[in-house]
Amino acid sequence: MHEISLCLSTLELIEQQVRQHGARRVTAVWLEIGALSCIEEHALRFSFASASRNTVAEGCQLLLSYQPARAWCWDCSVSVFIEKHDAGCPECGGHTLRVESGDSLRLKQLEVE
Repeated sequence: MHEISLCLSTLELIEQQVRQHGARRVTAVWLEIGALSCIEEHALRFSFASASRNTVAEGCQLLLSYQPARAWCWDCSVSVFIEKHDAGCPECGGHTLRVESGDSLRLKQLEVE
């Protein structure tokens, strides 16, 4: 379960931002999950709740959005959206794709007091 390590890293970023801006606590966190990130939502929510105990983000609202994955097809020279790692190009059916985005977890926004 890599979600716990992702949450711990995310909380480090959150705590840096809170210190930098002089906030007291975090009330909401927006995360963007890439379609190819292999992150399971239930595991992420559980991990975030566990990792944020006794931190400035404890009890905050966790808002998730999903980013489609974009890849470059070397066969037909087109940038396409894909939904899974072993997907073929939706344009030509080729399998020589280079993932350009959609394989990460990003901290998008914080709401603080």
